[in-house]
Amino acid sequence: MGRQWGPSMRSAEQAGCVVSASRAGQPDVGSWSCSGVILSRNPGLVLCHGGIFTPFLRAGSGALTEACVAFLPGDSCTDDLRLHVQWGPTAATPAGRAEQGRPGLCTPQCAGLGLGLQPRGRPLQPPRPAELLLLLSCPAFRAHFARLFGAEAAEQWHFVSAAPDDEVSEEEEEDQLRALGWFALLRVRRGADAEGEERGPALAVAPLGSVAKGAPLLACGSPFGAFCPDIFLNTLSRGVLSNAAGPLLLTDARCLPGTEGGGVFAARPAGALVALVAAPLCWKAREWVGLTLLCAAAPLLQAARAALVRLHPDSAALAALLPPEVGTPRGLPLRDLAPPWASAAVLVECGSVWGSGVAVASRLVVTCRHVAPRESARVLVHLATPKSVAIWGRVTFATQETSPYDIAVVSLEEDLDGVPMPVPAEHFHEGEPVSVVGFGVFGQACGPLVTSGILSAVVQVDDAPVMLQTTCAVHGGSSGGPLFSTHSGDLLGIVASNTRDNSTGATYPHLNFSIPVTVLQPALQQYSQTGDLCGLQELDRATEPVKVVWRLQRPLPNAPQSKL
Repeated sequence: MGRQWGPSMRSAEQAGCVVSASRAGQPDVGSWSCSGVILSRNPGLVLCHGGIFTPFLRAGSGALTEACVAFLPGDSCTDDLRLHVQWGPTAATPAGRAEQGRPGLCTPQCAGLGLGLQPRGRPLQPPRPAELLLLLSCPAFRAHFARLFGAEAAEQWHFVSAAPDDEVSEEEEEDQLRALGWFALLRVRRGADAEGEERGPALAVAPLGSVAKGAPLLACGSPFGAFCPDIFLNTLSRGVLSNAAGPLLLTDARCLPGTEGGGVFAARPAGALVALVAAPLCWKAREWVGLTLLCAAAPLLQAARAALVRLHPDSAALAALLPPEVGTPRGLPLRDLAPPWASAAVLVECGSVWGSGVAVASRLVVTCRHVAPRESARVLVHLATPKSVAIWGRVTFATQETSPYDIAVVSLEEDLDGVPMPVPAEHFHEGEPVSVVGFGVFGQACGPLVTSGILSAVVQVDDAPVMLQTTCAVHGGSSGGPLFSTHSGDLLGIVASNTRDNSTGATYPHLNFSIPVTVLQPALQQYSQTGDLCGLQELDRATEPVKVVWRLQRPLPNAPQSKL
């Protein structure tokens, strides 16, 4: 995964674990499991998701919704709760020092499949019993969650670890929603074979705000929890910090059910724990969003320290053993990105319609026609940084409805001071890392969203690019936003749409289309020389093959018939 990810991968795999909860003497009742993070090895302290404890709460899940409650002691759960924690070998244990690649024994869950599976060359530690010290939440996370996902918006959002159409009882869904944002601090009981565990690598935590929006992240969790950990333990996924509202973070790293409570790590500070997974999957209006909801680790651990000190003198000693914060907080403005290409993204409001845009000249913004459809219409443009700046403009050009290119241009009444103009790309390279910056998913409330992916296809007509396809997650509100090359910062195109299956109505955020900047560049060069935008009228005279491409039709006149 690259040299820069070496420390983060080691931290993630050494700190990752899976936590299971069950009822004593009731093996047929089943068990609940999630991912976790090993905070300290001597004594063994683990932080995991709180959702697996809702069936055991003496007062029911309603105890988690009381506004004044920031933590609950371990005895808030029934006496029949039994906890176990399992992790991979550390470099200090005999298993960790064993030759890599030597097959170990598969766990009973995997062995029962009869598939002849081989584990990943890392013999697992046997599950260790653990005790619940406390359940805790971050009050600021809960407040931001209520602001962004509550009130009228609550009916549109869905956070349970199942698709909206799956059979989940209302009680189960309510319990999961109440537990969202709650985590658990556990103490693992040491076994007789615990030699060397205290020499495991130390974990460090990134302070809140020390990781910039758009910075790369590495998520580490165990899909499906305790099911078949030989295969799924500490599965890695890469993404970026897409957006933030205080300790409530969003990432486009793709996570699955069971990764709740898994750790999310930064490349810089190297290997530092940034957050824990709060909800790996979410839907809006029954559409998969493709983003993972995180809770920042630093405020969670601050809450844990305060709770341990209040609970008991013996618990206070544990507070000093929680991992320290490293790095310097600096807030999360978009301009902290390096290079600062994403500052060219703007929010465009045209009446009741809003979307994204990109500054291409000191008084010129390009967006989509369906965002600003009427020529001469008044438009309000909000800059990403500083957030308080808004400039009025007017739509001076919009392509016709018959044009395949969904483009509008806004001329501003004032200069865009302090906004760096992006460099337009001249060539496109399939497979290169790219980023989309747009105001989808709380962009109006939290600033622009950054998502990452690759340039998956460059569609050409007569050897000229006419469409770009990417794997970045694109949502409503992102239309008109810029597509950048992550490495060079060059402007590649303007986001026009994602993909909808007309037969099912499903939208796919990771399959989307952008208008290549090379289509606009001749007219923009003419504008820079003469101040005239008449060259954009060529977009209305696109050929039929270009129209066919943007209708997602096969350009061949006699398409071969499938024999399947």
